[in-house]
Amino acid sequence: MNYVFLLLAFLTGLAITVQAGVNANLRQAITNPLLAAAISFGTGFMSLLLVLLTTSSSAPSIDTFRQISWWKWTGGFIGAIYVSTVIASVPKIGSGNLVSLSVAGQLLAAVVLDHYGLLGFTLHPANGWRLLGLVLIMAGVLLVVRN
Repeated sequence: MNYVFLLLAFLTGLAITVQAGVNANLRQAITNPLLAAAISFGTGFMSLLLVLLTTSSSAPSIDTFRQISWWKWTGGFIGAIYVSTVIASVPKIGSGNLVSLSVAGQLLAAVVLDHYGLLGFTLHPANGWRLLGLVLIMAGVLLVVRN
């Protein structure tokens, strides 16, 4: 197991929670959740573009882009829904509730996607340990949300 990627996954979880707070504060400052989400995506886009332009050596051909299935382009749309929901929800339900419910939803989807190998994921059957982990996460969410 590559521990660097495990650490990166953990740190990403920390960053997502911080991002929720940063974006919620941006929303409060400009009083518009969709504009706050657009600004968040805009700065993210500019950051990625800068990294891409300074590190990448080649780009795929136009034909490659044309052959990509329509649903493979929906990741940004799903991300926009996520970020907009976070921005609107954090002030109402708090970061603990938002993150715990979000993680529970992510884990449920991940177990299903892994079990069936959907979207190109490697098959990882939903065995007893995984299902127990899912149940424990859901129980933890109930404890956090009940506060």
